[in-house]
Amino acid sequence: MARALRVALALLFSIPAWAEGPQPPRSGIEFQSADVRAMQADDFANPATLWVDRGAALWKSPRGERNVSCAACHGDAEKSMKGVAARYPAYVESLGRVADVEQRINACVVDNQKAPALPWESQDLLSLSAYVAKQSRGMPVAVRIDTAASDFERGRRIYFERQGQLNLACTHCHDASWGRTIYAERVSQGQPVDWPAYRLEWQAVGSLERRLRACYFGVRAEMPPFGARDLVALELYLANRAQGLASMAPGVRR
Repeated sequence: MARALRVALALLFSIPAWAEGPQPPRSGIEFQSADVRAMQADDFANPATLWVDRGAALWKSPRGERNVSCAACHGDAEKSMKGVAARYPAYVESLGRVADVEQRINACVVDNQKAPALPWESQDLLSLSAYVAKQSRGMPVAVRIDTAASDFERGRRIYFERQGQLNLACTHCHDASWGRTIYAERVSQGQPVDWPAYRLEWQAVGSLERRLRACYFGVRAEMPPFGARDLVALELYLANRAQGLASMAPGVRR
């Protein structure tokens, strides 16, 4: 398998990079097949809708020692959460660090509801993050890096850093070779506007961190744990690359 992957990547990168010059950012859904694009566009066909509906119920459900719901503090999510996910990752003063949406939700769970943190990739956490993310659908990504300069630079370094046994960086696929095909899949620009997303390979909704970890696995690099600063910093850098693109979560991927 590793040898086959190296051969496929060698063929992929042997093709000259785009000759047209700088290209505008394009959402990852544009690189998916017609059936996947149609699935994401239709809430009745999008499997992630099941997680969104679960998140809507959890939003109103009391939790923890304080026995309060998300709605008790934030009210109607369609109003209070509109545009929030489009601004994350962001520096959170109460945490003293940059956090993504899942970490921000857990901060509320622990600090305000006095409940145990929701486990990474758990149904409750993914459902709440999908529900919150959906409220930003159609709104432009607008992260701030002025309050998170060190993490932004950290994410940029990681993006261009060769890693793993395959000695590849994010930029080799998502800048130099987007639009080309590897293993019958078109390589995207790596714009993170559709996450969390339902991935057919997983048969479940997953977070952007899970997708990034899959890339680490793909290049045979050391796997960072969920919530690692490197992953959040990389999320921030990717979100900055996607500035102005419309948020489209929850997405669907092959």
